[in-house]
Amino acid sequence: MTISFDEAARAWHLSGPGYSYVVELCDRGMPRQCYWGPPIPDGAVAALGGGRSRGYPVDDSVHTGVELLGELGPQFATPSLQLRHPDGAKGFAWHYSGHSVDGDHLAIAFTDRDLTLTLHYRAWDTGVIDRWAVLEAAAPVEIGRFDSAAWTLPHWSGYRLSHLSGEWAAEWQLRRVELPVGETVLGSRRGNTSHQANPWCAVDDGTATETAGEVYSTQLAWSGSWRVQLNRSTQGRLTLTAGAGQEGLRWNLAAGERWETPVASGLYTAGGFGGASRAWHEHLRRHVMPTAEEDAAVLFNSWEAVTFDVSEEKQLPLVELATRIGCEQFVVDDAWFGARTSDRAGLGDWWPNPERFPNGLKPLIDAVHERGMRFGLWVEPEMVNPDSDLYRAHPDWVMHQSGRDRTELRNQLVLDYSRPEVAEWAFATLDRLLSDNDVDFVKWDHNRPFTEVGQPGGADPDRVHIDHVRALYDIKRRLRRAHPRVRIEGCAGGGARVDLGIMPYVDQVWTSDNTDAGDRVAIQHGFGQAYPARAMGAWVTDEPTGLNRRSTSLRFRFQVASAGVLAVGGDLSEWSEAELDEAAGHIAVYKDIRPVVQHGVQYRLGDPEREHLTGVQYVRGDRIAVLAFKTPSRFNRPQAPLRPAAIAADERWIDEDTGETYWGASLLAHGLPLRWAGADWDSAILRLRRSA
Repeated sequence: MTISFDEAARAWHLSGPGYSYVVELCDRGMPRQCYWGPPIPDGAVAALGGGRSRGYPVDDSVHTGVELLGELGPQFATPSLQLRHPDGAKGFAWHYSGHSVDGDHLAIAFTDRDLTLTLHYRAWDTGVIDRWAVLEAAAPVEIGRFDSAAWTLPHWSGYRLSHLSGEWAAEWQLRRVELPVGETVLGSRRGNTSHQANPWCAVDDGTATETAGEVYSTQLAWSGSWRVQLNRSTQGRLTLTAGAGQEGLRWNLAAGERWETPVASGLYTAGGFGGASRAWHEHLRRHVMPTAEEDAAVLFNSWEAVTFDVSEEKQLPLVELATRIGCEQFVVDDAWFGARTSDRAGLGDWWPNPERFPNGLKPLIDAVHERGMRFGLWVEPEMVNPDSDLYRAHPDWVMHQSGRDRTELRNQLVLDYSRPEVAEWAFATLDRLLSDNDVDFVKWDHNRPFTEVGQPGGADPDRVHIDHVRALYDIKRRLRRAHPRVRIEGCAGGGARVDLGIMPYVDQVWTSDNTDAGDRVAIQHGFGQAYPARAMGAWVTDEPTGLNRRSTSLRFRFQVASAGVLAVGGDLSEWSEAELDEAAGHIAVYKDIRPVVQHGVQYRLGDPEREHLTGVQYVRGDRIAVLAFKTPSRFNRPQAPLRPAAIAADERWIDEDTGETYWGASLLAHGLPLRWAGADWDSAILRLRRSA
């Protein structure tokens, strides 16, 4: 990656594998994006400019390419930056004051009145560009909105938006729609990333496919309320602005205070939607996730076997069964602590229930470790039940507003981590839990959104939205530092908190509370648009699941879950001897292909929303693993074969299970040699090795 500065053109050129990004100063001193796309030489940078001579194009003033849309002059879209000064003046007038380059990091500073605003850029070798901004105040100022970045796309005749939407137990639904003229807003006002939307989106001109075409995509590294706003002007230009927060919030920046936005990341690729996904996967594995180079363990979670009836006595038989089928980690879910015998009590009291674990957790932990497995615990440390010792001692520790009811969802309230004493309690409690018990894994849950957000008596109550998330990150950062061998799974009532902000602090995420294998084919397809298989927790559970009345084979359930980080959550005590033996066989196959699935390059083979035969292919070195899924078809019509990706016609590949050798030309022409069981909701795993 290189960053160069053309002094005559007053332009910076960030370049890396497959991309260039050029920022210039226009004649009003504003930083303006004048190019983002395929690589260009430094010598072409000056020719791309023009904003300095044009000033504001009045007929399309919002699309000058300004790096943060403001409030001054003829800029008429929703601003990226909204400020109010003590004298009532608004906005920020850009006055360039210098820049610095430190390797792959560019910082461009501007001043206005008593403020210094610095735009930051980092160029990555994955094609990703990180952007964020810092505002430093020498005098007080009120902030109404402070986005991380605004991005300007090429002038195309049309724009198509790809984004992820859904609801609880139906997250990660991929939507592709033509962008209308006007403003389109994606976001969350729930205090978390949300089940309903995710801060990833992609834009193309309507012609890109899975394998080809220009695609621009962005992600926001923030785990609280957020918004991404796209504006397509009547002149046909498109700008995207992204940041933390939600409409209606205002907070104050005191003299001497510094405010830093979360990172917004952008990616350009000419390799279609699949190329964009693979670039994001590589970026997360190499530069964001803390332990992506490790093989994630196959875990067993005891929730479905016992629900709230947790005890040492009921867990020990499950330990034996989990060991038998080949699990590597045993996780005790909800109800091991305090007075937790239902979801009505106990949250906040993080010590073993003395009736259920009379000698503490040690006997169970020892039993797990003696069988060669790691031990994990479920926690939900951001929440509290009113029926708990913690709430009775500190009812003021929850988010609430004076004179308003405290809305309970799932019989719980949200602790206010923006209060230093609450955040310190959370860290100290979890630190003690991990220090007193030989815990290897923590499933950190977060089961409800925020309501009545405020802080009675606080001078700046809207800052709770931001400061809670920052404190959450800090707690996890400190815990990882204090307990470096403990791995953390991020969970939020399913997939309600998955984003680039939380990813540096967790080792994997809980994709959805919906573990129905048929639904998971589409859920995992959507998840993979932005996030890698190494992050995607995928459970095998009993069916019907309670979300629908479908029953599928154990083979189908295991093979669908083998497309991510495999886990088992069914009630093993009810499985037959044959089912336990079959499960052990599936887990053994998964362990063989695990390095390919978790660390390989992913190719999507088909779209489960439109096709009955689809698959996911992973490539690592000389090995390929294909996981193929067949959903029910209509009218018994023949289906086109499933063809591989990233295979050359002159290569030869050996089927590791049969020993047969196939030319790449044959696989491309006739499809993959998949072995089906012959029923609806069918699946197959194909292991190929390159022949010398």
